[in-house]
Amino acid sequence: MAKKIEMKQRQTTNLLQDTEGLTTVEYIIILCLIAVVGFAAWKGFGETVKKRVGEADTTLNTMSGSGGS
Repeated sequence: MAKKIEMKQRQTTNLLQDTEGLTTVEYIIILCLIAVVGFAAWKGFGETVKKRVGEADTTLNTMSGSGGS
């Protein structure tokens, strides 16, 4: 019986000391969060560029239709 208790204590100690797997999971979670934030920022940036190009196109079409030679 004492041998089983000692074995369980050793297993528990080894489990508590092994933090490498936990660190890997934390890095994966952080990487996923960074990817989501990056994707959202890129999408927002793309919408802003699309809007600005549309405004420039409208301005150029207005200028070429109303003025010129």
